[in-house]
Amino acid sequence: VRKLSGGGVTLAVQPDGTVLLTVDAVDEKMLRDLRDTIVTFAQGDTANRDAADQVRSTQYAGMTVRHLGKEQAYFIQGGRLVFSNLPSALKGVIDRSRDQSQSRLASLPAYRQARQAAGSGAAAVAFVNLAALKSHPPIRAALDAKQSPLVALLLARAIEAVRQSTWLSVGLSVAGNTLAVDMHVDGKVDTASGPAAFAGPQDPQQGAWPNLAVPRRIAALSLYRDLHGFYAAKDELFPERTSGLIFFENMMGIFFSGRDLTEEVLAETTPEVRVVVARQKYAPQVGAPTVQFPSFALVFRLHHPEAFAEVAEEAWQKAVGLINFTRGQQAMPGLIIDRPTHQGTQFTAAHFSTIGQDENEGLDVRFNFRPSLVTLGDYLVLSSTESLADDLIDTLKRETNPPVKPLAGVDSLIEIDAAELASLLRNNRASLVRQNMVEKGSSEAEAEASIDMLLAIAQTL
Repeated sequence: VRKLSGGGVTLAVQPDGTVLLTVDAVDEKMLRDLRDTIVTFAQGDTANRDAADQVRSTQYAGMTVRHLGKEQAYFIQGGRLVFSNLPSALKGVIDRSRDQSQSRLASLPAYRQARQAAGSGAAAVAFVNLAALKSHPPIRAALDAKQSPLVALLLARAIEAVRQSTWLSVGLSVAGNTLAVDMHVDGKVDTASGPAAFAGPQDPQQGAWPNLAVPRRIAALSLYRDLHGFYAAKDELFPERTSGLIFFENMMGIFFSGRDLTEEVLAETTPEVRVVVARQKYAPQVGAPTVQFPSFALVFRLHHPEAFAEVAEEAWQKAVGLINFTRGQQAMPGLIIDRPTHQGTQFTAAHFSTIGQDENEGLDVRFNFRPSLVTLGDYLVLSSTESLADDLIDTLKRETNPPVKPLAGVDSLIEIDAAELASLLRNNRASLVRQNMVEKGSSEAEAEASIDMLLAIAQTL
């Protein structure tokens, strides 16, 4: 591979769908041996086709162009192999190689800026002409489409940056066992108006907080989002969604006893919002469900925790009551509310009773959930399980000494722990195999091979 591609590999995709692949070999003889192998395989592949599809050679400007059927073609010039899915594109390459006066990609200001942004030490670089890409109707329609409030809140700055950019640069660097991918665009985000104004810090010294570290963590997300300001501007940002947001406010009014969602609920939260997902630790006296879900939690900070803690507690208990009422209508078991204590901190949790469960049948998926509410200092934690609530109590107590410092200028931070993800997938292998067989109609052996490949990829990261 080093001898064949040691001089570099370049792949280009043009707006009309033309693809050009250039491979610069260190060993010209090996490159020509590869050519002979390609021709042999192509001739075998086209043995039963019409004569027009046969492997053949043509001459253009003194260069031998070899055709592999109607579309694919290539030529070799010294140690360089140039391949294309459109033979006419090769003529343009040959013309440019002979006429140095013709413009080149390297002469474009946008390409030079993107290449510089990728860094000189990158092992691989990708350049995307966003101006050309955005002229493609489906891409343009997707960028111009009105975003839902949730998408706008999560991705406002990224979407706005792409909208305002003419190029995208990607640089891949390798250091030891680490692969690093750096992406850059040239667009400037308007942080004074629109959803982007609420999706990041205005003060460059402020930013998202470090991600939460808990045992068995699969993923963590930390955001700097002004929820109060964002929702207060909803009528200007999303006028077409007013009716849907009114319904949402009415529902929240039930949980929060008629309090104004904007000024009496969201105004209590600070802009630091964190999410954590972790593999579950199931209580031994209950056991593990047949299908295992990860636990997840939302962590907010409050301006006035002493006044808002009971408001949140009441809303949480009403939500549990609504779940129980709905499940009761369907003759399904409900949640039992409890007040456990962990490391001196009492919180509220709910669980499903195991009475009447047949141990031989395996536990139902509902036993993946033990919803919990924790108020600790100025933190408010909404967790899907009691065990994750326990872990977060330990983690948040450690955060206060020394105090956590914000990541200056960072509005979003996501981390994925692939080893824990692979462990969760392994625990659910049997269920994933069954699901693959049902959804794709695969045999058991095919489904196992497919899932094991997924597990191998996750384990490798």
